[in-house]
Amino acid sequence: MKVLHDIDETRRAIRDQQQSGRTVGLVPTMGALHEGHLSLIRTARAQSDAVAVTIFVNPLQFGPNEDLAAYPESMEDDLANCEVEGVSVVFAPSEKTMYPGDAVTKIHVRRLTEGLCGGRRPGHFDGVATGVAKLFQIIPADKAFFGEKDYQQLVVIRQMVQDLNIPIEIVACPTVREPDGLAMSSRNAFLSPHERSQAVLLSK
Repeated sequence: MKVLHDIDETRRAIRDQQQSGRTVGLVPTMGALHEGHLSLIRTARAQSDAVAVTIFVNPLQFGPNEDLAAYPESMEDDLANCEVEGVSVVFAPSEKTMYPGDAVTKIHVRRLTEGLCGGRRPGHFDGVATGVAKLFQIIPADKAFFGEKDYQQLVVIRQMVQDLNIPIEIVACPTVREPDGLAMSSRNAFLSPHERSQAVLLSK
């Protein structure tokens, strides 16, 4: 498994896979991998010859009062899990690598981002779309795998890919849940015992 931090080196690694006739499946993540992420990797491995995973906490999708600084990180464990799951390439860039200067370009998907989560988190989906589009340019995979848990995100990314003619197939994967029905999420670690018991009501 290659663990890469440089954009050009990552592009070369993906190009080498594809030039040898292998299809590439991409699983974009923000790290703190759990069973939900691993299910995406397994689906990607079943549908692709090689799997690439990105681990990058995208600052563009966090609002000024959100949990960017506290977002859980577990790089050592994440890489160990990727190794066990047969991942070929892990791209784990720094923020400076992804956003080296004062960028003046962003992607805004109209209408689909105006309600639900987008209505409560202004700019969030602009950050998601811009960050994911950059990852698709760095890793031009054949397929990209996203969980249905973040359903609005999935719909936004599908629309972006369609509108911008990005040659990648978006594959939706079922939500993976805890035994009591709570959708697995890296942020579940932030819940107090009382909040954790309340959260189960969503799936019920």
